[in-house]
Amino acid sequence: MPAFRPRLLCCVAAALALTAGTPATAARAEADPLREVLFVGNNWDGTADVIASSGDFTRIGRIDVVPDKQQRLAEINADPVKWVYFMAIRNSVGEGHDQFADDMYSTPDGRSVVVSRPSFADVVSIDLATGKLNWRFPVAGHRADHMAVSPDGTRVAVSASTANTVHVLDITSGRELGSFATGDKPHENIFTKDGKYLWNMAIGDVNTALDAPWLDWTKGDRHITVVDATTYQPVKVIDMRQRLDAIGLKDYSDAVRPAVFSPDESKLYFQVSFFNGFFEYDLATDRITRTKTLPKNPATGDDRTTFVNDSRHHGLSMRPDGSKLCVAGTMDDYATVVDRATLQEGPLVPASKPYWATVSGDGRDCVISESGADQVTAIDFATGRKRLSVPVGDHPQRVRLGHVSADWSGPSS
Repeated sequence: MPAFRPRLLCCVAAALALTAGTPATAARAEADPLREVLFVGNNWDGTADVIASSGDFTRIGRIDVVPDKQQRLAEINADPVKWVYFMAIRNSVGEGHDQFADDMYSTPDGRSVVVSRPSFADVVSIDLATGKLNWRFPVAGHRADHMAVSPDGTRVAVSASTANTVHVLDITSGRELGSFATGDKPHENIFTKDGKYLWNMAIGDVNTALDAPWLDWTKGDRHITVVDATTYQPVKVIDMRQRLDAIGLKDYSDAVRPAVFSPDESKLYFQVSFFNGFFEYDLATDRITRTKTLPKNPATGDDRTTFVNDSRHHGLSMRPDGSKLCVAGTMDDYATVVDRATLQEGPLVPASKPYWATVSGDGRDCVISESGADQVTAIDFATGRKRLSVPVGDHPQRVRLGHVSADWSGPSS
């Protein structure tokens, strides 16, 4: 035994040194200054532009979100089933393009960004310093879609749209923490602000031509699934079909698209397929309390089969104080700010196929992605008028607030 004692002592000393160094390292990491930014996912490019979160929204840097593209394509080409789904995504929801960047969130330390990639059916974490992958999580089925991040930034939920499943992952390691079943084609995910519940909206089949109201039943089982965000067990299922029928809107789709809670989470505002407007849903009474129909663009026809993925309007955000809503009128080529109390819309701001609406870091502007013009546009919540536009990559869709290191200007590689 004495012969092994020096080695043992050295190992203990080394372990103690490492342990002693950990708090200092963590403290330095926590002290690293961060900059708030907006991540803009350029879905057809396979890139994400990082822009200032408010003010002039100047571009800070760009990220390649498919650094492993050739490897993924080789895998797809070697698997007939994967190839069929890859091509189906391109020729249906992708409008003839591959979908490489749907949704994204940065990690709390601002060192990585997590991206869902529909055409590759996965979620990846990309190191913002190097541009390399930290981890990759293949989702169930064959397509990844919208995500949501927990209020503390530690978990990310992603819809696996062809598997009717939502995965919840550790945002740092990519480890799956849980999953739950949804309706057909899960889409939007929203955590409640206390982090206790997770809402998922299933939109059904949006890439068929069976769009007439009497064929609505062919679109599948569309409902909201609310789960406990710790156990991932369902606590409530909400079928908007029943709520719409109750107010005489039997010909309206019940496919809930983008949605946003009021600040106190007593109301949910949501868009549905084919509709130029939105609804107000009261959680306490479990009923739709108000309907807002927005103007139609005379240049936009009423042929539902021409609406991109059934979404006439797709994009909804709310001013932080809850006084105003911002609506992206996708197929009607405008965005508008709506007074929440009166539901009176402001000026119709011309925009080219606006696909998303979010809120600037300072809360003053609604920021929309103009997928038809490859730019993002800021609209003043106070006046309802456009402030400015900045160019981004090909087909911007999701726009999310996040953080990067204060001196970051793009991956080194």
